Amino acid sequence: MNERRKFIKKTIVGSAGVVIGATAFSAKSYGNILGANDRVVLGSVGIGGRGKDLLGSFSKMYKDGVTIKTVCDVDSSLVGEKVKIAADNQKGNGPGTETDMRKVFEDSEIDAVIIATPNHWHALATIWACQAGKNVYVEKPSSHNVWEGRKMIEAARKYNRVVQVGFQNRSLVNVMQAISFLHNGGIGEVFMARGMCFKPRDSFGIAKDSTPPSTLNYDLWLGPAKYQPYNELRGHYNWHWHWATGNGDTGNQGPHQFDVARWGLNAMKHPVKVQSIGGIFGITPAECSQETPNTQTSVFEYEDGKILEFETRGRYTNAEANSGVKIGNLFYGTYGWMEVNGENWKAYKGRETEPFAGSDMNESAAIGGDLTFRVAPVSNGHYANFIDAVRSGNHHDLNCDVEVGHMSTVLPLIANVAYRVGETLRFNGELEQFIENEAANLMLTREYRDPYVVPEKV
Repeated sequence: MNERRKFIKKTIVGSAGVVIGATAFSAKSYGNILGANDRVVLGSVGIGGRGKDLLGSFSKMYKDGVTIKTVCDVDSSLVGEKVKIAADNQKGNGPGTETDMRKVFEDSEIDAVIIATPNHWHALATIWACQAGKNVYVEKPSSHNVWEGRKMIEAARKYNRVVQVGFQNRSLVNVMQAISFLHNGGIGEVFMARGMCFKPRDSFGIAKDSTPPSTLNYDLWLGPAKYQPYNELRGHYNWHWHWATGNGDTGNQGPHQFDVARWGLNAMKHPVKVQSIGGIFGITPAECSQETPNTQTSVFEYEDGKILEFETRGRYTNAEANSGVKIGNLFYGTYGWMEVNGENWKAYKGRETEPFAGSDMNESAAIGGDLTFRVAPVSNGHYANFIDAVRSGNHHDLNCDVEVGHMSTVLPLIANVAYRVGETLRFNGELEQFIENEAANLMLTREYRDPYVVPEKV
């Protein structure tokens, strides 16, 4: 921020106006904008799907001193609608546009960037941004493979950048409350956590390889991934279901619930063992090009013997637990159990069927009688937390710093490796490598396509 403030001061003294997006302000009018010297200027990279949601949410913070100056996407057909969304939220101050994210990173007025690209771009985009002096909000999973996730941490620390991972549960009051309850012995010692991702997915079909549309810069879209011919059904959103670009639903919706599970277990180290089984059921290769499993069960064991289970169900299914959980978590302790269903939670003693604690109660007592909370945690949300940390310049102010996000992202990534090699794997958490399994270790990274290479030394 200090460098940007110097830039603003110099510009106000030396020119007639300051340009934000497509709108030019005089020095006087710019100074009248709320908190001009504390205004956080953003670039938004990747604006389809989740990127659209983030663009809308951050641009609504205009009144709080946040401006989206530039939107960037490799597909120009997506841009017009997104510019209008930001312009409407920013009192008519529409952002400019770019196709290549490197142009966004070169802009000295931009303080931070939102990365909502396909998974295979998350790491390199974050590293480039850190090297350019930008702070980063990056969507989950933080990386496409384990090795590049570690490089993201190294880049954030080396360049002293604030990097938040989009695990929004970390900033949801009721979820924060639930975790506090667990950590204060609400159901005794928690020995097992379970995550659930029950999202029915139908076949998206199959298509022949073809020529990319004129609106798409396909080389930039592929980026770090190995070259493959363009296919319309491997692109927008469907990239999730192909290994070169995505990580399946275990690594799509799953990371949110993996994060809550690890958080509840208070697991500060990687697991020592992982196994994962599953497959693609109800859809044949002849009708769909999907590569990732739509049904997958993964189990992790920690050094202290605690267990983390995760289940992905992409076909027809019932819900689980008393609240009908489909996207959520269950925790099992020595004196009871707890369910987290979205933003709400309930805890049960022993075999009792009525909750004794939960998000709809003003006070909750742990088994044994000690109150675990009287006042709910305070949170202004995940996006506001990021902006606050950008202003402070302190990554410790983040609710989900890149290292926290990496620890949770590793779980679905190594589950997918175990699924693909078809073996129970032992994991050395300190080295972030599998023990005595060369095939599995090869999947901890990838061969990058020049010039989109995640560097060994960031």
